[in-house]
Amino acid sequence: MDIYQHFRKEEHSFIDQVLSWMEQVERSYLPRLTDFLDPREQQIIEMLIGTSNDELKLLFFGGGTYSERKRAIIAPLYEEIDEDSFNISLLQATYHEKFVSLTHRDVLGAFLSLGMKRKKVGDIYVGKGKVQLFLDKDISAYIQMNMTMIRKSTITFEEKPFSDLIEQEPIWFRSEKIVSSLRLDTMLKEIYSLSRKEAQTLIDKGLVKVNYRTVEDSKFILREGDMISLRGKGRSKLIAVNGQTKKEKIKVTTALLQV
Repeated sequence: MDIYQHFRKEEHSFIDQVLSWMEQVERSYLPRLTDFLDPREQQIIEMLIGTSNDELKLLFFGGGTYSERKRAIIAPLYEEIDEDSFNISLLQATYHEKFVSLTHRDVLGAFLSLGMKRKKVGDIYVGKGKVQLFLDKDISAYIQMNMTMIRKSTITFEEKPFSDLIEQEPIWFRSEKIVSSLRLDTMLKEIYSLSRKEAQTLIDKGLVKVNYRTVEDSKFILREGDMISLRGKGRSKLIAVNGQTKKEKIKVTTALLQV
């Protein structure tokens, strides 16, 4: 069976990478630690390794109970893995919320401007006068030394224990909908209460992401489990496709993240 038929073409290179990691672990009997993975990448690894693999085990950790981006460890079944194995640091900085307005985008932009790759940082929290971010412990000292300004606001990062993390359980509002198709523009229209023209314009402007990738094709077909992000409107996901109505419309279950 061709394993690639279950995935989109743009995911094939990541699949190749995961298969290579699995082979390395099976050959060397040494665990493999990944960079931070988005939820779709986590899902792909789970699908490839599965829960019935009799030689390997797969574990995820992102730092917090509700962490979205996580590192994965692929290891032999007998290998002992704990939180320290994931090599993650929590950095925190404070700012004057009364005078400065910072966003997730501002913090990520400052991080990337240092020549860092997105996959080296996990979840980012901004609010209540604090910035917190999880990152690869190997670059923690460098970030503390060099990431000293965000949007003209001088900040100082210091390492904190995971117990200092400010986090909140994400709340998703589920809805049952009937749609004419699983096209991206159609689903945007239904989920975010837009007109078809508004949905098309937002897609054309590059403001829509599916599984963390910008999609500029309104005819793009969504699948179960896809995460959608619309700039300024938040995130949603297609939880399930539940068959068709008598008039051949499609019944779906969607969820919208409370902002």
